[in-house]
Amino acid sequence: MSAEYAYRIVNVFAEERLAGNPLAVFEDARGMDEGTMQALALQFNLSETSFLLPSERATAGVRIFTPANEMPFAGHPTLGSAFVVRALKNCGDALRLEMRAGIIPVRAAGDVFTLQANVAKTRPARLTREALANILGLAMADLGERPLWVNSGNEQLLVPLASPDAVARCQPDARLAQRHANESGMVKIYVWAETGDEQIVARFFFSKRPGSIEEDPGTGSACANLGGWMVAAKMPLPLVRTIYQGDRVGRPSRLRLNVDEAGNIFVSGRVIELGRGAVSV
Repeated sequence: MSAEYAYRIVNVFAEERLAGNPLAVFEDARGMDEGTMQALALQFNLSETSFLLPSERATAGVRIFTPANEMPFAGHPTLGSAFVVRALKNCGDALRLEMRAGIIPVRAAGDVFTLQANVAKTRPARLTREALANILGLAMADLGERPLWVNSGNEQLLVPLASPDAVARCQPDARLAQRHANESGMVKIYVWAETGDEQIVARFFFSKRPGSIEEDPGTGSACANLGGWMVAAKMPLPLVRTIYQGDRVGRPSRLRLNVDEAGNIFVSGRVIELGRGAVSV
């Protein structure tokens, strides 16, 4: 006997309706097993799909799946899920979401949602500049300083580049990148460059499945990790940056990064609901 599950489609980090990073949010995943969640994430084939569940410790529980695996934390599913939880529970603008990475606080102001990321952990990127340039399809002169692995819930390789032009020219080699996957065996590479006026242009490359490389339009976890990189680099605090991402894939995304004087990391973006539906499984 099949069961029906309602879902919503929202766009996160979107300044207009058909922009930002799309997300499917299942409103109530009780009764759904892990295999069904994974199969539905593959069915929707978005970068992530989230599933809302009850929580005794927070406003709601959230499980996040890519088409290939479950994620302990991801930024745009956090903000998009918070949008749906607020609408369903009428719980006000302060929420707490329980994820595998822990409890993530989220605040809202209208349709702009802000998450507070976990404290970021870093480790050296043990790659020569030549190897890193080859992975990205760039010259060594295009690389900036201090690439690092950063993890505020989702470990990624953060690579500062010398110019916005270098960001635009990145063409990662999937085979070479797979040799330097994160601890979960997945390729996750975030490249960026400062453009002035507290603005950054960025791109995020990842593997939906081993051996492939795709580009994400708006990556909140990478924005949070960028804050961790800036703390590790001992940049003056507090700081604010607006990140421009997704234009290269036709899905302009705008993310706001704020790191306060104590090094707490906040990521903000606008959430727009696009539609609703239901599936029977």
